Order: sequence, then C-alpha cells, then structure tokens
Amino acid sequence: MDRINILWVDDEIEMLKPHFLFLEERGYALTPCTNGQDALDLIDTRPFEVILLDENMPGLNGLETLQEIKNRKPQLPVVMITKNEEEHIMEDAIGSKIADYLIKPVNPHQILLSLKKILNHQHLIAEKTTQNYQKEFGKLALELSGLKNSEDWIAHFKKLIYWELELESLEDTSMLEIFESQKKEANALFAKFVQQHYQDWIQGSEGPVLSHQLFKKRILPELKQHKTTLLLVIDNLRIDQWKIIQKEITNHYVVEKEDAYLSILPTATQYARNALFAGLTPLEIQKQFPQWWKFDHEEGGKNLHEEDLLREQCIRLGVTRPWSYHKITQLHQSQQLIKNLQNHTHEGMTVVVYNFVDMISHAKTEMEMIKELAPDNKAYRSLTLSWFQNSPLKKLLSKAATLDFQLVLTTDHGTLNVNNPSAVVADKETSMNLRYKTGRSLTFEAKEVLDCENPNAFALPSLSLSSRYIFAKEDYYFIYKNNYNHYVNFFNNTFQHGGVSLEEMIVPFVVLRPR
Repeated sequence: MDRINILWVDDEIEMLKPHFLFLEERGYALTPCTNGQDALDLIDTRPFEVILLDENMPGLNGLETLQEIKNRKPQLPVVMITKNEEEHIMEDAIGSKIADYLIKPVNPHQILLSLKKILNHQHLIAEKTTQNYQKEFGKLALELSGLKNSEDWIAHFKKLIYWELELESLEDTSMLEIFESQKKEANALFAKFVQQHYQDWIQGSEGPVLSHQLFKKRILPELKQHKTTLLLVIDNLRIDQWKIIQKEITNHYVVEKEDAYLSILPTATQYARNALFAGLTPLEIQKQFPQWWKFDHEEGGKNLHEEDLLREQCIRLGVTRPWSYHKITQLHQSQQLIKNLQNHTHEGMTVVVYNFVDMISHAKTEMEMIKELAPDNKAYRSLTLSWFQNSPLKKLLSKAATLDFQLVLTTDHGTLNVNNPSAVVADKETSMNLRYKTGRSLTFEAKEVLDCENPNAFALPSLSLSSRYIFAKEDYYFIYKNNYNHYVNFFNNTFQHGGVSLEEMIVPFVVLRPR
C-alpha cells in the first residue's frame, strides 16, 4: 500500500520525533520542515496529501504561510496547530479554509484522528454517492418510462442534473459513464415526446410555458408586485450552469422561485429570444413586424430589434411603469451599467441581456484553446463558473442587491455537446446552423431529425411554399457531404444549439430577492 505523504512545518520540529515515529508506523511518510518559505518550496516540487502547519513561527508565520499555500494549492488540506487560543487567530485560519484546527500540546492520537478524518472524508463521500446512485438508477429508469407531460420531464431532467453534478466529483468515472448512457436514453425519449406534442403546444393547446409565453405568464406577475426588478437574460444558460453559479449569486440574493420553461424550436437566439421579448411566435413576428425580421440566409444581425419588440409587448399587456433595455456584449457596457445602476431604481423593470455564455460555446467551436479548456460538460461548467466569478456581471448583481432590486434570471435556450454527425444535402440558401436547417431542398436521415414539413404548423416563417425545417435530435449535428471528414473533425465535441434535447429546451427561470 502506498504511504501517505505528510508535510509537517514547525520551527521546533526536533521535539516532534515521537510523533513522527508513531505516524510512520501507521503508514504515513512525513517530511519535516522548519519554516514557511521552505514549506512553499517543497509543495511546489513534491506532492503532499496533507500539511500540518505550526501557527507561531519566526519569519513567515503560520497564517501567512497558509495564505500562500492556498494561493498555490487551494485544494491541499492544511491542519493548523497552535498554542494560541485567541478567537481572531482561529477565525483567520478558518476563513482561510483550513481542514482542521488543533491546540498545542497535541498528542499523536489527535494528529492521527485528524488525518483519518481528512483523508477518509472524500472516500466516504464517494462511497456514499455511488451507493445512492446505484439505488436511484432503477428508480430513474422506471420513472423515465412513465413520464406523461412536460412537468414530469422538467422534474426528471432536474434529477438527472443533480446526479450528474454529484457523480462528476468522484475520481472513479465508472458511475458517470453509466449515468451518461442513462441521460442519452432520456434524450432519445424526450425527442419522441416533443415530436408528438410540439405542434399542439405551439398552436395554443395546454402545455408547458414556451418562449413566447414567458413574459406574460411568468415575468409580468413578478412586475405586478411593484418591486424594482432586474430582468437578467443570460444567453445560452443551461440549468446545470445555473446550479454552478447559484452559490455565487446567493451570496447576495435568496432564491424565492426556481422553475424552468421550454424554449421554442429552433432553440436558437434568432427565434427563441425574439419570441421571448415579442411575446409572439416567430411567424407572428414576421407577419406583424416584417421590418424587424430577417430570414436565416439574409445578411445582418437577427436580434437587433429586441427592445422594439419588448416595447410593443409592454403596450399590449398594459405595462405602464418605466423600463429600460441593455444588451451587454462588451466590457465597457457592463462597467457603464454598474456605474449608472442607481439611476434605474425608479424603473419597474431593468432588462439586461448578457451574451457571454453564448460566446463561450461559439468560441469552443472556433478556438483550439477553448476546446482544450472545455472538452466536456464538466469542464464547460467549470469555465462558466470561472468566468462568472471574475466577471462584471457578478459585480452588477452585487450592486443590484444593495439597491434592493428583485432579480429575475432566465435565458433564451440551452446548448448541447454534439458527437454524432448527420449527413445533409441542401441548396445554397439553406441555413448554416448545425442543429437545425431550413430550406427548400433538404435530404437527410429521417430517424435522426424532427422533420417540420409545414413551418406554419410550428409557427415558423417560411421563405417559400416548399420550405421546411429539420431539427437534430439527441446529440446529432448536421454536416454536408462535401468535405464530410474535415467538418466532422472540426465540429465534433463542440457545443451547439438549435435542435431538440433536454439541455437546449428545458431552461431555467429563477426569481430571487436581495438578502
């Protein structure tokens, strides 16, 4: 059995020889060190599982050494050992995320107990998580076969996200691999469910809240509470990404409602976000406001009139309190809004569209560096968290909380990591999106798509009588047969949106109040 490497830092290390012998007899390999600077040099060159650190040392003291250890190796457990029982010393150490805190004089059994608690903690959590998922696996499989409506699917998808986040924290990936096959099966059945019901939903039958109904059914009731509301639409934010950044946001806000709604098809910004702000289907937008609608093949921005569409919707719904609209695509725009947020406290609604998450997904397609940083869902979530922790958006929400803004957080659609190419033959005017296509002459693999031969049935505009839409199911993505292998190498394992999947269609809607 491999010995466990422990670094013990104490300026009186010679007096600890009996402790060293006791621990070495029990399988620990201890490295002695007499000062903080040498300890920092050692952790840079050698792997340690735990550091035992004296608080009172000459030169670089224990707390200073601890801070630098956490800067360099934030996950490395540190046990602080001190003669000092002053409360502020304990608070400083605990605030620096120590693993344990021991008061001198310590006996070897205390040290052993602390090490076992720290080193076995992760193992026990992993064991318990694995056992719990094994119990839940059968329940999830049985539940999947009996999902009857969109509420069932939303609840099931949230359970899948919970288990994905739990299992990905384990070093052993075997359970995660089993889970991935379970999620894949869920996406296949979800595509069939959408295929059966989507036309009825979009035509107005009872069903889930869709993009064009979100403002009236979910957002407007929050505005009627007469609170100053920050409506934040983070483009392309999935439920799992919301769960990852939730802890950061709830430093300033308390979650009052945590729900989800379904993005319309195509799950793409041009369609879903325009529908959200217009309160209309894409077909209705194109008919009522043709000057603000562009077809896929037309040049120019497709979402340049969101503020105009929202204004028309507010007029229809009788929204009389003042509101403003802000689209953040560059750093200076967010900095300016933070600076001026005080000037918006009189508004009933301050709308902020934040595009950065969408930029991450597109960058993964276009930049090798981002592909390496986000090779899978776990890394994609981690990249999202890192961005948020260092973004102006975090500062904006902190300031909004201090100004007593209610926060309504949502998105327009999600995104999916695609891994299966689906060959398509199309003419030059066909749209370029990899998860949906619209055009006149489309040849495709029928089992891999949701086919919409009559766009009007899906409340979508059509360029001609022979136009149709196709939407990729599961994790397929559309590739033209010309240069097939080249495009497969380029687009495989990238994040795309526009098609039919749990990740793209079931998206977060959260209401929060300031702490």
